[in-house]
Amino acid sequence: MMHGMTTSEPEGTYIEAGQVTFHYLELGAGAPTIFLHGGGPGCSAWTDFGPVAPLFAAGRRCVLVDLLQYGKSGKPVIKGPMWDYHADKLIAFMDALGIERADFVCNSWGGTMALDLAARYPDRARSLVVTGSMPVFYGPLAPLPEEGKRGRAARMRYYGGTGPSPEKMRELMGSLEWYDASAIPEATVELRHAQSLDPEEMALAATADNPRGDWQDLTAELGRIQCPVLFAWGKHDGFLTPDYPLMLARMVPHGNLYVMDNASHHLQEERPHDYHAVVSGFLDQRDHR
Repeated sequence: MMHGMTTSEPEGTYIEAGQVTFHYLELGAGAPTIFLHGGGPGCSAWTDFGPVAPLFAAGRRCVLVDLLQYGKSGKPVIKGPMWDYHADKLIAFMDALGIERADFVCNSWGGTMALDLAARYPDRARSLVVTGSMPVFYGPLAPLPEEGKRGRAARMRYYGGTGPSPEKMRELMGSLEWYDASAIPEATVELRHAQSLDPEEMALAATADNPRGDWQDLTAELGRIQCPVLFAWGKHDGFLTPDYPLMLARMVPHGNLYVMDNASHHLQEERPHDYHAVVSGFLDQRDHR
């Protein structure tokens, strides 16, 4: 089944927060819900959540954020612990928008940021939905595939050799992010490829020193997260098999796990209506702390 963008990209807004510039999109009204996208080449808030955002916007205030170093947000070189840096900047972003507490709906890279944020700023997160994230560097029974470096290797392949191309973007998405590569919309490939050519993003990719900050293992932080967390996982995730999020769900005090069939790493794009049904049901639960 082909899934395309259900609407064209809305007009975005820039805001200064924490001495950096964020770009974000806002749709709908109601409970504040912040969407944090993944870390693949060319990812942005709209490429990752465009197909599903209008469904959530029917009943929620949806804030789709371009993460720092991605999309139209600032591209700072990050020093020190990486997830702490992002969490602190996202809190500044929330402060700038006057959002005291929010639900977070996250894919991959963004989910690890949200887990750290919820551990360090427990009053700011009402609940988390996390898909395909890697907050710890071990699995329950065996080492992680490619020692947890599969995404980094894919990024190097994409930017290396002959450089970025639409064909290489489609291959990356089909091998790691989508269960059915034939269903990837051409428009999404084009958006991702075009964004990956951003001069600042390409400069970050070519930087010999790590421009993304120091990697953090969040084992200790997971045990401090007090809000409910739903780990929504693709049964065929290209990075981490479902035994990994089951481990995570047991590491957080109020963890839940949902495994979706016929999906890999980008559930919200592959099966947007089903993803919305599952996630909105979780967000609407009354016993969220």
